[in-house]
Amino acid sequence: MRIFGLMNILLFGKKVTEKKTDFFPMEKDEIFEEIGKEIKEIIGNLYGGRSLRIRAVDAGSTNAEEIELTALNNAYYDIDRFGLSFVASPRHADMLFVTGPVTRNLEKALLTTYEAAPHPCIVVAVGDGACNGGMWKDSYAVVGSVDKVIPVHVRILGDPPNPTEILKGILQALKSSKMK
Repeated sequence: MRIFGLMNILLFGKKVTEKKTDFFPMEKDEIFEEIGKEIKEIIGNLYGGRSLRIRAVDAGSTNAEEIELTALNNAYYDIDRFGLSFVASPRHADMLFVTGPVTRNLEKALLTTYEAAPHPCIVVAVGDGACNGGMWKDSYAVVGSVDKVIPVHVRILGDPPNPTEILKGILQALKSSKMK
């Protein structure tokens, strides 16, 4: 401890004792909260108290969409409180999130994942690549948008869409499945 104190005096000319970080209060996104409460109510009615299980499938994205999906699980957004959870196996999924344009290398994997999911399974295309091929639309390595391989129920545009837009897409998917 004494060595580090001496090092600070030598390097910075003074003993450093003040804290280095400050608390930054973050305000909750009111639209996100409202959508989440509505989703929680619908999930409670549709699934009888259990959560809606989502399996995310990367069909060839840049991972920008995956970063936003990961954000949904962080302490700020915390979608678990709305009855939404990500699962590792498509066999447990009620909803599939597909990101990126479908590349030729991942076409079969996407189809296999879709077939492994229990049906009816809601398929959501997340991001411009998944919805319309994005900037890779005419590439030799890309099959195209997700709907060229499996049926898509909801499209969430954006490059990438933010967590609020993703939650709006989930709500849209649940409302459309509720009406059927």
